[in-house]
Amino acid sequence: MKQCSICTKEFDETAERSDYAEAGEWLAGEVWQDAGELCPLCLENRARLVMMYCPEYNS
Repeated sequence: MKQCSICTKEFDETAERSDYAEAGEWLAGEVWQDAGELCPLCLENRARLVMMYCPEYNS
């Protein structure tokens, strides 16, 4: 179990992830350099927010 660096909840990094969480994981690695540190929910939220507010990543 790891602790999320945003919400501080514990999460299983081997658990299955949604498509949004996978997109959030890509953003974590390529944009924010915090891959592996966020829980699936925070990854999903990040991906949704980027889709809404950062058109430069929506191509």
